[in-house]
Amino acid sequence: MGSLVRNPALLWQSIALVCAELAVCVGAFVVAGWQVAAAAGAAGLVACVLFCVFSVMRHREIARLAAEIDEVLHAGRRIDLTDCREGDVAVLRNEVSKMVARLSRTAEQLEREKGALADALADVSHQIRTPLTAIELMIPLIERSESDEERSRWLHELERMVDRVSWLVTALLKMAKLDAGAVRFQQRPVDVPRAVEAAVDPLAVALDMREVACLIEADGSETFEGDSAWTTEAVANIVKNCMEHTPAGGRIAIAVEDDAVACRIRIADTGPGIAEDDLPHIFERFYRGRARVLGAEADPHDDEVLRPQGFGIGLSLAQSLVSAQGGSLRAFNCESGGACFEMTFPKLTV
Repeated sequence: MGSLVRNPALLWQSIALVCAELAVCVGAFVVAGWQVAAAAGAAGLVACVLFCVFSVMRHREIARLAAEIDEVLHAGRRIDLTDCREGDVAVLRNEVSKMVARLSRTAEQLEREKGALADALADVSHQIRTPLTAIELMIPLIERSESDEERSRWLHELERMVDRVSWLVTALLKMAKLDAGAVRFQQRPVDVPRAVEAAVDPLAVALDMREVACLIEADGSETFEGDSAWTTEAVANIVKNCMEHTPAGGRIAIAVEDDAVACRIRIADTGPGIAEDDLPHIFERFYRGRARVLGAEADPHDDEVLRPQGFGIGLSLAQSLVSAQGGSLRAFNCESGGACFEMTFPKLTV
């Protein structure tokens, strides 16, 4: 009875049912006499009792479900998914349980992404702060320079640091677009030799200054379905990384292979190679290994020789660009020495 009082809708439904039953009894008495009216009244009474019982039970189930939803919203409690009873309320309960489970997974994913974003922002802040600090320190040195030669040397170094910051900001913007899914990759035949040449051309001056030769081996017919511009970007990042780790007099060899299964671009240098400890992390964002350019007279245990260079995002960006086109990128050390990077773009889907 308490449930009827607390639920006005249920109370009015019960009153309406009783009134309808009384009207049926009166009609039966007028038409067929008191015996038929008594039978109709008994049947109506049973129907009313059953209606009230089932309605109260239904109301309690809904109230219990509402209380559990309230606990989920305010206390973070999960709804029990083991309730497999039949009935429309049980179906509603199970559907709400599925919704809560999915929302919980989404909340956990958002929390992980929030943490990853915070770490990325901290890394970006650190990476940008370092060259900016160097630039800030160079300005007083330029102002106090006593000779044109010294001033020119510091201006050249300042220009180099500004270029590094510009490249860093551009690379970070590209990575942010990739992470946000805002980059649209075309699916057109890629002229791989031309894409490789387009990647090497902007680095020609830097390669000459470092006295590093770059050789391209291709027959001119290699193609795959992908995005030519972003493939060029990926190749350029790998070649730039190899250039920074190849000593003067060394070379970078780019070989393009093509068959019915896949198109492969292999980029190898004659540098010191990749340290075994660095291989599992070589494509991690902001990771910088210790393997660096070593001269013939360099001490491999010298921390100054082995200090990290670059920002640790070029290879990560290259892997993201290759993976977004359905390809793969792996790194290993050549048998003859030096680092080797192999990009594979499948032509067949198994």
